[in-house]
Amino acid sequence: MRMKTSVLLIVGMSLWLAGGLAAQQKPDEIPDAPSATRPIPPPEPASPRPGADENGQPAADATSNDVTSGSKTLPHSFETPAASTDQSPPPPMPEVKTVPAGSVPKDASTGEDVGYTFRVYKNLVLVPVTVKDSDGHMVNGLRPKDFTVLENGQKQTLEFFTSDPFALSAAVIIDLGMADVGVKKVQQTLSALQGAFSQFDEVAIYTYSDKVGRVSDFGSVGKQLTAVLNEVKSYSGENNGPPVTSGPLGPQGPIINGMPIGAPVTPVITPPRVAHVMNDAILMAARDLTKRDRTHRKIIFVISDGRELGSTASYADTLKVLLTQQITVYAIGLEGAAIPVYDRLQRIHIPKTRALLGYSDILPKYANATGGEILSEYSAKAIENVYQRLLGDARNQYTLGYVTRATPSDTRREIEVRVNRPGCKSSDLRPCVSVYAKEGYYPLPATR
Repeated sequence: MRMKTSVLLIVGMSLWLAGGLAAQQKPDEIPDAPSATRPIPPPEPASPRPGADENGQPAADATSNDVTSGSKTLPHSFETPAASTDQSPPPPMPEVKTVPAGSVPKDASTGEDVGYTFRVYKNLVLVPVTVKDSDGHMVNGLRPKDFTVLENGQKQTLEFFTSDPFALSAAVIIDLGMADVGVKKVQQTLSALQGAFSQFDEVAIYTYSDKVGRVSDFGSVGKQLTAVLNEVKSYSGENNGPPVTSGPLGPQGPIINGMPIGAPVTPVITPPRVAHVMNDAILMAARDLTKRDRTHRKIIFVISDGRELGSTASYADTLKVLLTQQITVYAIGLEGAAIPVYDRLQRIHIPKTRALLGYSDILPKYANATGGEILSEYSAKAIENVYQRLLGDARNQYTLGYVTRATPSDTRREIEVRVNRPGCKSSDLRPCVSVYAKEGYYPLPATR
């Protein structure tokens, strides 16, 4: 009886101490999380508890809360299982496919999927091409097999072909050296010029007479371009009519009965030499276009009477930049350049007048060599229609591409594009279609 009383006293003291320690711990204290640098060591295998068989499973008559020799057994759901001694290798990973079956091409010999292939052409030459019928309308629906591209007389294999439209990076150059009446015509049509561009295009405005001015850098079509064109409307041209060499307003002095009074020698009349730096303007615009997005089609749109005089840059050097950077020149000929045959003036050479009046055939040369067009119009209404026509042609060209074997050099490579149309009996004098493409390029290293 005394021993049983002692056991009860010891058990009571243990419960009282456990209750005191639990009361001292605050309920909102949370134990520290395991440290990432000191992971929790794996628990040791638990020894079989009383009432369990040799595999650690509870016996049929055992309870989850047995009290044996003053110790409490944890419930079975919280027990740590014994460490597994099975050392068999893990099952193999299933085959992983990154694309749906049948969506990639198969090898012709083995029939296996070859995956996606990415091709990078270091020497890819792109050739924009415009094809028009005898009425001047663009010919649509042509396919790669309808084109033949020759480089230095050698047929090339097309590696790229598209008829999708391109966004434009356009440098618009306005000649302020024209007579003021011609400049006024252009100013009346500037709203139509802006309407010919799309929201995806970018436009810069330049002017020139005896020097070049950049009115605005490249920007999207919107309020900013409207403000720039409104500023251009305030500019004026030259009031330079034909020189007066005789008559009552002439410089020879008074005449009575056909005989001059005063100096017996008739003075030599020399018209003033007014510079028209067209080459310098085109070269400045071309250099700015080299910095634009390569995914845009780069064009220079010139509105001029076609005169060139006094430029620092030569035609040959300027053309080399245009062909190297794949820039196409389009133009509207006004005033003297509005004559019907002006686009063929590059075939006419009058060397005795160039020192005095400058060149009048350079603008058609730029357009023909780069694959562009030049149209001549007199009235403001006709000029508005030309804006839509030329810019539409520039945006909707065919684009051909081939890989050249030419190494980088300063030697020009000649390009010829032919279009084969079934049932069309063409000749050099009467071709079935008109093909506009650049006449060559310079295989210079690509700019970074």
